[in-house]
Amino acid sequence: MPPKSYFFDLFGKSPVRPLQLHAEKVQTCVAELPGFMAAVFAQDWAQAEARRNRIAELEHEADLLKKDLRRHLPKGMMLAMSRRDVLEALTIQDGIANTTKDIAGLILGRRMLFPDVLHPLLHDFITRCTEATTQASRAVHELEDLVETGFRGHEVDVMESLLNELDAIEHDTDRIQVKVRAELFAMERTLPPVDVIFMYRIIDEIGDLANLSQRVGSRLRLMLAH
Repeated sequence: MPPKSYFFDLFGKSPVRPLQLHAEKVQTCVAELPGFMAAVFAQDWAQAEARRNRIAELEHEADLLKKDLRRHLPKGMMLAMSRRDVLEALTIQDGIANTTKDIAGLILGRRMLFPDVLHPLLHDFITRCTEATTQASRAVHELEDLVETGFRGHEVDVMESLLNELDAIEHDTDRIQVKVRAELFAMERTLPPVDVIFMYRIIDEIGDLANLSQRVGSRLRLMLAH
């Protein structure tokens, strides 16, 4: 008989623990992005490459966790949660790690130089989007207590509070994104057109981190509704 996976053992203790482990790994990956961008702003490409390599490594580790979870996820219902709910949340979390790797890879690959005037706004934007991913991870970690209480009582209020805060953070990232795009638009005629196109792409992908985090929250709300 082949040896049982570490994830197999975890399922006996908690139906959501593997999802939480994946969320932790994804958040560790995203947490490298502010340092990566700081190196880019300073044009320290050696440090940027080291950060990008770390992001890629963590994304790969998250991908392995995702595959292991999918392979060992029970086929039927998991206590108060359906298999589909868990897989949907897992897929969205996976998108956060993938997007983080894509952002770092594109910026490093093109040695992108952002106008100095954009640096403060981009810093705020990245910081707030990272906070959105952190909040989503906190909400996923609240699932264990929710399952234990049968999705009732005080833990429901705690989850709702976490998700409301996540919505507020995501709304804030939208506001900052509008400002970043407006600043870039004001100066785009003075910049190489191809560079401008990729800057808009990076801005959108950074915003996707918050959007995906909110989608994790939406999936958790569906779990509450079920």
